Amino acid sequence: MSLLISCQSISKSFATKRLFENLSLSIASQERIGLIGPNGSGKSTLLKILAGEETADSGALSPKRNLSIGYVPQTCDFPDLSPQTILINALKKDALPDYEKERLAEMWLSKLGFSGNESSANALSGGWKKRLSMATALITTPDLLLLDEPTNHLDLEGILWLEKFLTREAPTYLLVSHDRYFLQNTVNKVVEINPVYPTGLFSIDGSYANFLSKKEEFLQGQLQHERSLASKARKEIDWLRQTPKARTTKSQARVDEAHDLLKEHSAVRSRNREKRASIDFAATERETRKLLSANNLSKSAGDKLLFEKLDFILSPGSRIGLMGPNGSGKTTLLRMLAQEISPDVGKIKPADELKVVYFDQHRAQLPNDISLREALSPKGDYVEFRGRPIHVNGWCKKFLFSPDLLDQRIGTLSGGERARIAVAHLMLQPADLLLLDEPTNDLDIPTLETLEESLLDFPGALVLITHDRCMLDRVCNSLLALGEPEHTEFYADYAQWQASLKTASAPVKEKKSPTKPTGAKLSYNENKEYGQIEGKIEKLEEKLRSLNELLEKDETTQNPKKLQEVCTAIGLVETQVEQLYLRWEELEQKQSRSQ
Repeated sequence: MSLLISCQSISKSFATKRLFENLSLSIASQERIGLIGPNGSGKSTLLKILAGEETADSGALSPKRNLSIGYVPQTCDFPDLSPQTILINALKKDALPDYEKERLAEMWLSKLGFSGNESSANALSGGWKKRLSMATALITTPDLLLLDEPTNHLDLEGILWLEKFLTREAPTYLLVSHDRYFLQNTVNKVVEINPVYPTGLFSIDGSYANFLSKKEEFLQGQLQHERSLASKARKEIDWLRQTPKARTTKSQARVDEAHDLLKEHSAVRSRNREKRASIDFAATERETRKLLSANNLSKSAGDKLLFEKLDFILSPGSRIGLMGPNGSGKTTLLRMLAQEISPDVGKIKPADELKVVYFDQHRAQLPNDISLREALSPKGDYVEFRGRPIHVNGWCKKFLFSPDLLDQRIGTLSGGERARIAVAHLMLQPADLLLLDEPTNDLDIPTLETLEESLLDFPGALVLITHDRCMLDRVCNSLLALGEPEHTEFYADYAQWQASLKTASAPVKEKKSPTKPTGAKLSYNENKEYGQIEGKIEKLEEKLRSLNELLEKDETTQNPKKLQEVCTAIGLVETQVEQLYLRWEELEQKQSRSQ
C-alpha cells in the first residue's frame, strides 16, 4: 500500500459553528474506508476538502503527486443531456480519440445497469442519477474515490448491487454512510469523527463489527481513566483546601500539577458524556386488539399492477416493514393505510377514532429560510408533549440542539440535523398507528439506534419503509415484500427474505453450466483455468447452499452478530461465483472466435 493523501491538523468552521479541529487523517491505496460520526460533525465537509471543493481554515493537505480523485456528492444534478454525453464530457481532459471516449461511456453505462436508451440525465430518478454520478467519477479511473452517502435514493436491491459493484470496480475509496450493514459489507477500515475521542477521531482497521468492538473497549477504558482521575482529583482538592501553611513556595509545583489534573479530569468527563437525541413516541394507549384490517387490497398505477389480493391485520405490537424496489407500491400502500388514497379493489377498516401519524419523507421538508426556533416550535415558545408544555429551549436540547442556535436558519444545518427536526414534529402527535416513509434518511448512527429503541417501545402498530437493513432486522416482526403482484408474501425477517431471493435466483445460475474445453486454441494456462472453473463454481455454490441453510436456523437468526457474519460471507461467495462466471464467458468467447 502506498500513501495517497494525508491531512495534518486541519480545522473547519462555518460562522460560529466549529465542525472539527486539528483533525489528522491519511488514506493509502487499497484502503476502503467508512467515515462515520454524529450529524454536523463535518463528514461531508471533510470529503469536499479532500476533493478540493472546500478549503480548510487551517492545517495542511498533502496529496500524492498527480493524484486523481473521483467525488460523488450526496445529491447529483445533471443538465438536459444524454447519460452518454455526460460521460464523454467527463473525459474532455483526456487525450483520447472520440471513438475511444464513446466506447468507454458505453462500457460504464452498461456496468451501472443503464439500457443505453435514456435520453436525458436530468429526467432520471434519484437512484439512477446516483449511478450516473458514480460512472462520471469512475470513468476517469481515479486513484481515490470519495462517496458521500452513496446508498441515498437507492432501493434495497440497488444497495445490494452497489455492495458488489464497489467490491469489483473500486479498489480504494472513502465513503460516508450511516447504513450499518452496508458498512460491514464494503469497508476494511472505519474512521469516526466524534468529540468523545481525545483527538476528535478514532480509526480502526478491519470490519465495522471489529470497529464497534474496539470502540467499546476504548470508551470503557476512558471511563476507567475518568474514575482514576476523579479519585486523584478528590485527594488534590482536599490538599488545596488545607491551611495556607501547607501551600508553601516549595509546594507550588504540586499546586500546578493539581490544577492540570483537575483540568484533565474535566475534559475526560466531558468526552464520556456522549449525547444522543431523546426520541419517545407518544401513544394513545388504546386497548383495542384490532387497530386496522385490510382485506383483498389491489392497486394499479396506470397500466401497472402494484399488488393484489393483499390481506393483513394491524394490532398493538405489529411492526411491518415494507420491502421492494422503487416503484413497487410501498409508498402507495402507506398512503392507502393513511386513507389519503383508496384501493382499486378491497377494503380498509380502521378501529373507531383510530389516531394515525404519517411521516412522509417528501412532505417533511421545511423551508430553508425559517429559524430553528420556528421549525421546532411553530406555535410559540412552548410545545405540548404528552399533555404538558415544554419550553422550546428544553425541547431543542432533546434533539441535541443548543439553545444558542435557535435563531439560526435551518438552511445552514446538515441533512441529519434537519432530519431530527422532522422526527421532533412526529413525536408531538399521539398515535395508535405510525406510518413511517424513510424516517432514517440522513440520521447518524447513534440517533438511528435511539430511534430503533423508541420504535421497539412504541405500544401501537407500525408500518415502516426503510432501506436500512439493520433497522428492519431490529424493529420489524414481519416483512411484506412487494414488487411481484402475483407473489406478494410476508416474511419473518430480512434473512428469510434474502434466502428466498437466493432460492429464486439459483435456477438462473445453474441453467447455463460451463463445460470442459474442446481443444480450442487457448493458451496452456487458459486451457487449464477453463478446465478447473466448473469444479470451483460447484464448490462455491455448495458453500453458498450451506450458508443459506444457516440463515434458517434459530441460532443464527437470534444472534445479530452471527447473522451479520453469515450475510457478509454470502455476499463474498456470491461475488466470487459471479466473477468465475464472467471469466468463464470470457474464455468461452475467445474459444469460439478461434474456431
